[in-house]
Amino acid sequence: MENEKKISVAIDGPSGAGKSTIARRTARTLGLVYVDTGAIYRTVGYHAYRSGIDPTDAASVAALLPELRISMDYGEDGLQRMYRNDEDVTEQIRLPEISMFTSHVSALPEVRAFLLEMQRRMAWEYSVVMDGRDIGTVVLPDADVKIFLTASAEDRARRRYKELMERGTPKGFDELLQEIEQRDYNDSHRAASPLRPAEGAVRLDTTGNTFEQSLQQVLAIIKERTGL
Repeated sequence: MENEKKISVAIDGPSGAGKSTIARRTARTLGLVYVDTGAIYRTVGYHAYRSGIDPTDAASVAALLPELRISMDYGEDGLQRMYRNDEDVTEQIRLPEISMFTSHVSALPEVRAFLLEMQRRMAWEYSVVMDGRDIGTVVLPDADVKIFLTASAEDRARRRYKELMERGTPKGFDELLQEIEQRDYNDSHRAASPLRPAEGAVRLDTTGNTFEQSLQQVLAIIKERTGL
């Protein structure tokens, strides 16, 4: 098994582009392991939030990392459950207030270095579909397939608005749009691993797509490049 060729798929893109949902379904369809790196970073953001520190204070965030143990497992539904020091935080890390904490802490080189080996180890051990902001550029630069998944800020804000309404935690559309635009700016202008398409990545704009349309486009790209 150690010599078996592993397949790695890197799906990058801005916040709200549908990366996690599409990557999860893609992995399930193709029989690969799904790794939601956004959830891993959100766990760090949640840890900073619970610790009551300023997420832009690099020294304070870095000081928290040695005490933080992040682990994950997968339920029968394929959902990646996240644990912070053995506490299941799968639901908590999705709260709206954690998004901006995550955006700030994920910009810190100390945090990115802390999580890099963890992410690479997953791709070494399993055939994976991994999504995030810098998978194809930094984490898995030699991935078999690289996709940069995007959509207009308005389209992403509409999707997020609908998602929060369905969860019973509604938020105004204009506020969500402003948050997405701010996060886009933060992610693309940070010093450590700024958001950008990886070399050789297929850029896929899903504006106006249904979920099924986007999923089929992603599956077609992967099958074409891997023969799966």
